[in-house]
Amino acid sequence: MCGIAAIASPLGARPPALAELQAMITALHHRGPDGQGAEVNEQVGLAHARLAILDLAGGAQPMGNEDGMIRVVFNGEIFNYRALRRDLEQRGHVFATHSDTEVLVHLYEEHGADFVEALNGQFALVLHDRRTQTLMLARDRVGIRPLFYAWDGQRLAIASEAKALFALPSIPRALDETALADVFSLWAPVSPRSAFKGVFQLPPGHRMVLALNQPTLSPRIDAYWEWQFPEPGQHAHTSLEESAEELRALLIDAVHLQLQSDVPVGAYLSGGLDSSIITTLVHRYSDTPLRSFSLAFDTPEFDECSHQQVLTKALGAPNTTVHMTGAQIAALFSKAVWHAEMPLLRSAPAPMLALAQQVRASGVRVVLTGEGADEVFAGYDLFKEAAVRRFLARQPESRWRPRILERLYPWMPRQGGRSPFSAAYFLDASEELRSPLASHALRLRSTRRAMAFLAPEKRAALSAMRPEDEFIHALPSAFSRWAPLERAQYIEAHTLMSGYLLSAQGDRMAMGASIEARFPFLDHRIITFANRLPPRFKLRGLDEKHILKAAFARDLPPAIVARSKQPFRAPDCASFFASGQLREQAAELLSPTSLSESGWFDPQAMQRLVAKCATGRGISFSDNTAFMAALSVQLLHAQFIKPAAPALALP
Repeated sequence: MCGIAAIASPLGARPPALAELQAMITALHHRGPDGQGAEVNEQVGLAHARLAILDLAGGAQPMGNEDGMIRVVFNGEIFNYRALRRDLEQRGHVFATHSDTEVLVHLYEEHGADFVEALNGQFALVLHDRRTQTLMLARDRVGIRPLFYAWDGQRLAIASEAKALFALPSIPRALDETALADVFSLWAPVSPRSAFKGVFQLPPGHRMVLALNQPTLSPRIDAYWEWQFPEPGQHAHTSLEESAEELRALLIDAVHLQLQSDVPVGAYLSGGLDSSIITTLVHRYSDTPLRSFSLAFDTPEFDECSHQQVLTKALGAPNTTVHMTGAQIAALFSKAVWHAEMPLLRSAPAPMLALAQQVRASGVRVVLTGEGADEVFAGYDLFKEAAVRRFLARQPESRWRPRILERLYPWMPRQGGRSPFSAAYFLDASEELRSPLASHALRLRSTRRAMAFLAPEKRAALSAMRPEDEFIHALPSAFSRWAPLERAQYIEAHTLMSGYLLSAQGDRMAMGASIEARFPFLDHRIITFANRLPPRFKLRGLDEKHILKAAFARDLPPAIVARSKQPFRAPDCASFFASGQLREQAAELLSPTSLSESGWFDPQAMQRLVAKCATGRGISFSDNTAFMAALSVQLLHAQFIKPAAPALALP
C-alpha cells in the first residue's frame, strides 16, 4: 500500500519538475513511510511513497519493464500476481523483482490498456508508455483505492489524495457546492466529483488514457467493470445449499489470497457476522497466527464488546481492544477529516483511525476486514425497510401488516416495545415509492433536512441542486428490469459504499495510520457470484445475509449467527460536549465568527442546534447529521481553504 503522484504535460507545455513531484509525494508520507521515489522526463513525472508489504527489498517505485520504456507507480495489492507472473514468464517476460508491481508493466506489454481486466486486487495506478507516448490511469473495480486529478493550467496533476495536488501552488483550493449537495443527499461526492472544486476522482472500475503527443491533453475515460444483475428469469438455478458451499469455497480462497504479505497481518473484529467470518477464516484456514483488533465504547448503546468476546473465546485467540471515550473521539476528529478530505456525517471515522493506530503500534501492517458483505449480501436495514414498504403498499388498509414494523431495528433502543420510527413513512404509498431511489428514500429525506442549517444563500443554491436526479439519469439501462433488492444494492454500492465507507472509514483511516486494509468480501469473483443469486438467497423475509449465514454457520458460535445486523456507530454530537458545553476546538469552529467567515452555515440556526445538542435529549438522526456536517465542513475550510491556515498542516 502506498501513495502515488504524477504530472503529465502535453507537447509545448511546461515539463514537470522534480521538486514538484517531491512536494506532492511528501504530502503523502503517511501513505508510504518506508521510502520515496520520483523521476521526471520531458513530459511525465512519477512519484511514489512506499508502505512495504511485499518484496521488502525489491519493490521500490517507479518501476519499469526490461528496457525502461514502460514505467508505473502503483498503490495497492494484486492478489493474483503469482499466477499472472507464471503465465508471463512462460511467455518470455523476464522479471527483476518479486514484487506484484512488476507484473503490471509486463501484463500491459501483453494486453495494452485491457490488462486491468486480469487483475484481482485493490489498486490505483499511473502507467507511462514512452513508446507510444500515452499515459494510463486505472482504479480497482469497487473503488477501494483512491485516485484524484486536477488540471494545472495545461498539465494534468494526479495523486492518491487531494492534499498532494494542493502541494502545487497552481491548483486552486475551494469546496465544491455541487459536491456538498451530493453529501447532503447521498452522503458522499458522486464520482467524478470530489469535495473540492476542480479536483476530480477517477470512478471505480474505470481507466483513463491520454495521448501525450498532442498540444492538449484529451482524456478518454471508460468503464472496464460494472455491477451487473441478471435479467428476469436468468438467476442461478442451484439450491441454497449448493450455492452456500460455492460461496464458502470462494471466500476461503479470497482470504487465502489476501493474506499474502511479507509483514504481519491482522483482522478487524466488530462482533458482527461479517468480521467474525473473516477473523475465523484467518484463524482456521491459514497458517497466519490470528491477531484481531476491536473497538469498545463507554456508551453501552454503541458497545459490542460482549459479542467480540463470544468469538474470541470460541477461537481461543487473543484480541486487542481499543476503548474509546467521547473525549478521545473529539480529539481525533480533526485528524480524521484531514485524512478523509470530505465532509463526515458521522463521528465513526475517528475511532476507526484510533483502531488503525493501535494496529500500527502493535507491529501489524495489514488488516483484513468484513467491509462489503452488507452491500453484496443485503445486510443493511435499508434493504429491509424497502421490502417492508413494498409489502405494506400491497395492502395498505390491513390492520395486521403494520405489526411487521415491530421486527425492524432489533438493535435500536425501543419505547414500549415499538420501533422509534413512525409507521406513517412505511404506510405511505406515494409517488416516492415508485422512484428508482425508493429504497433509499428514508436516508435521502433525513439527510437533506440538515440543509436547513446552511447559510441562506448556500441553502438556496444547494436546495436547487438535485443530485438524485443526476444519479438516476446515469443509471444503467437494465436497472429497471432488475429485482427491487438488486436495484437497492446497485445504489448502495455506488453511493455509501464506494464514496463514504471505503474512503472515509476504510482506505483513508487505515492509511492515516500507515497500515493497509483489505476486503475479502469485495473480491470481484464474490460480487459476480452473489449478483447471480436469486434475491431470496440474500434477504429471506427479514433475515439479512441468509446465504452467508448458511455458508458459515458451522464455523461460528450460534449467538453470532443468530444476531441481527447492528450497524457500526459511535457517539456523534455527544462526543463534542462536556458538562453541557462544547469542547474547545468545536466551540471555536462553530462560533458565530468562524461560521460567518467560512460562509457555509447560518450562525443563528447553528446556535439553536448546538443548544439542543448540549441538552443531550431528543437528538434526532438529522440533528446529529447536521452537527457533524457543519463541524467537518468547518474543519475542511480551516485545513484546506482558509488563507491564514498553515498550508496542509496536519492537525
